[in-house]
Amino acid sequence: MTTFLMIASIIIAITLIAVVLIQGHSGGLGSAFGGDAGIYRTRRGVEKTLFNLTIVLASLFMLLSLITVALQ
Repeated sequence: MTTFLMIASIIIAITLIAVVLIQGHSGGLGSAFGGDAGIYRTRRGVEKTLFNLTIVLASLFMLLSLITVALQ
């Protein structure tokens, strides 16, 4: 059981890294230093999907990590 959780955590971590790297560079703190002029803007299309996928993967990774620690 622990081996399965570890493998699942590694797969989710790699996927989370890939999703974060795919996201655009114009959002977040980068816009404060000469990026996009529109501070308040809405996410649309693929950007919104990647944002939501990042939240889901991060939550799932945290949940799996807590379960793994609880089982050890």
